[in-house]
Amino acid sequence: MKIGIQCRGFSLTSAIAGHVHKRLDFLLGDRIRRLRRVDVTLSDLNGPRGGVDKRCLIKVSIDGLRAVVIEDVQPDLYVAIDRAAGRASRTVVRRMALDNSRRRAKAQRWLDEQRKHDNEALLGAF
Repeated sequence: MKIGIQCRGFSLTSAIAGHVHKRLDFLLGDRIRRLRRVDVTLSDLNGPRGGVDKRCLIKVSIDGLRAVVIEDVQPDLYVAIDRAAGRASRTVVRRMALDNSRRRAKAQRWLDEQRKHDNEALLGAF
């Protein structure tokens, strides 16, 4: 899983980058086989004015599925990262589970059709 981090309105420190990597590895690490890329954009919406303005936008690219895009805005950047990463993880899990159930249903339909076809072929042989 490749993690790309961009900052707007402030510079990226090693502490922030480390926190982002730690959270994403912990929350998304076991689903790593299907994840292509995770892009994180951190920004300070109000600049030097302060206030509730630290934004974390996470985009998770998953093989065979639409990308998951999550945004969170908080006064504390670390809280925004934690909340966005948690929501991204839950959404990825939900989307992958739904995709797996659709794949299983499609495979089961195919198997049922093959069995029906095989049974018809056996009955036609007699």
